[in-house]
Amino acid sequence: MAITIPLVLLLAVVVGLLLRFRAVGAGAVVVVALFGFYLANTDAADTVNQLVTAVTGALPGIGR
Repeated sequence: MAITIPLVLLLAVVVGLLLRFRAVGAGAVVVVALFGFYLANTDAADTVNQLVTAVTGALPGIGR
């Protein structure tokens, strides 16, 4: 049985840990989140999606 974790949830956990251990500030998190929202509205969104799909597909068991 394969257990899948959405990439968004995994990234949210990483951001939460970075905030918890004060590796980044809340301001940096807001800026990066806003950048992600604006990036999703550009032509680069398809390229980013293809790149993430290729990387996760290359790692055994993650892309399935």
